[in-house]
Amino acid sequence: MYRNEPRCGTCREKEEVIEGARRFLGMYGLRPLGGTLQSDDEEEREWRVNARDARQVLNQIKLATPPDPALVRKALRPRAAAVVAESAGAAPRPTTSSGSASAARSTRPATTPAPAPVRSDAVDLEEIQSRALALLDQMASIDTQLAQVSEQSGLAARARRSDLEKQKATIMRTLGALEKARLSAQR
Repeated sequence: MYRNEPRCGTCREKEEVIEGARRFLGMYGLRPLGGTLQSDDEEEREWRVNARDARQVLNQIKLATPPDPALVRKALRPRAAAVVAESAGAAPRPTTSSGSASAARSTRPATTPAPAPVRSDAVDLEEIQSRALALLDQMASIDTQLAQVSEQSGLAARARRSDLEKQKATIMRTLGALEKARLSAQR
């Protein structure tokens, strides 16, 4: 099963290659996959060529006439029945047909504990410090990656640099919020 449809191993493999290329191109804000292999660097070209080749293999595998949807549903029915049986055992169905909130609450399993109340006035200084130290370690890692990327050129390197700078800005904002919480706890 792949994306809720039956697939052979070759099809799954080729679809994963295409999906990987889409993720790579999307991550760096590059042009989406299409009819052209035009690219700004070798890595982007490699992803585009691999995706094109995978798409060609998938197009050759496709059946001339697709199977009847009723036959596909019938083939999948034993699995679907097993899923329905499992979910029916996990959550009882409501016995009343009214739309009241109490009827909706009756579908919740009885073993679910109520959430614990949260105290918003309590601030754990040790927790703040451990989070700040973890963020500082993460910042050091990002600085190291930025130093490596600064030596590279090309569109992918610029996109990676931009992504790392955004991560660094997010960490700085989070550190500021932690400092504010620490100061308010000391008052």
